[in-house]
Amino acid sequence: MSCDILLLSVSAGAGHIRAAEAIRSSAPAGLTVEHLDVMDVVPRLFKRLYADSYLKLINRHPAFWGYLYHASDRSKPDGMMTRLREALERLNTRKLMERIRELAPRIIVCTHFLPAQLLSRLRRLGQISTPTWVVVTDFDVHLLWVHEGLSGYCVASDEVAWRLRERGIGNTPVHVTGIPIDPAFRAPLDRAACARAQGLDPAKRIILLMSGGHGVGNLAEIATRILAIPGDHQILAMAGRNAELLEQLTALAGSHPGRLVPAGFTREPERLLACADVAVGKPGGLSTSECLAVGLPMLIVSPIPGQEERNSDHLLEHGAALKAHDAAGLEHRVRRLLSEPDLLPRLAANARACGRPGAAADVLKIVLG
Repeated sequence: MSCDILLLSVSAGAGHIRAAEAIRSSAPAGLTVEHLDVMDVVPRLFKRLYADSYLKLINRHPAFWGYLYHASDRSKPDGMMTRLREALERLNTRKLMERIRELAPRIIVCTHFLPAQLLSRLRRLGQISTPTWVVVTDFDVHLLWVHEGLSGYCVASDEVAWRLRERGIGNTPVHVTGIPIDPAFRAPLDRAACARAQGLDPAKRIILLMSGGHGVGNLAEIATRILAIPGDHQILAMAGRNAELLEQLTALAGSHPGRLVPAGFTREPERLLACADVAVGKPGGLSTSECLAVGLPMLIVSPIPGQEERNSDHLLEHGAALKAHDAAGLEHRVRRLLSEPDLLPRLAANARACGRPGAAADVLKIVLG
């Protein structure tokens, strides 16, 4: 059994998986592409510690996550804690190498730093020669992504490329492609048709509330505040896979008929984004890239310290978003967006100028040479 490209991701958050799937969906006919979640081939306890605890940490203790993010970003590559962590990761990922040998890929593409780190070491030791590429999935680059001995990097922006070289990757090529998103975002959609399909009036302002694939965040509280603002604006609230959140939003919608439409997990997020005039939520790398691709400005709410702060900085610097630190600040900015008719079009134009809807196809062109 062999394949042309093996995509390696990690289900710590939804973004790394979605980036890999976007690349696979963009592959031309005749190209065999396999996607492996590394967490499917590690011991259960390691998965709980590595992936499951990450979601709990960012949702319940974001400040502590921020501390860990910044502390590990400053750690010494040859320090004792770094060596201990890497040894633990190698011990728990032995089956990954067995699976790679079974699949015998011609090219490997990593959308998470864990497999990139493991494979860079094996390449330096001469134990694997398969061309190995890395796709960085945020508008920042943490130290964990930085490794020599790889075939190349694909990154979100010129600044990320600069930072990679600054941090020390030798002569490894770096290509600015954008973050891979589903190819469905490349095709323009009719806003009115998409809005009507969701039971919304396209003649009115539509505010999209996003919670990520795992339904993280206090969307019900945010929706309640926005619904209390005078006007006839509507809310489309995405609960992701969070059944409890979807239930809360559905109950709230019953008290506001025609103004709040809850949505669970969808495989067509591009149709929901096409409805909206502004997206409210946290700036994950994939969510941010999807919004930029369709020219949808964001109202960022309490970004998680670390990578989301950096993603937020990118949006604010390019005039594609506003940022609120808490619920009161959020309400103030929503009122401003609804009362200043020229503001949303300006933000939308800036967002569209930053969008890279063809990033997944561009990554494929580069890794295939």
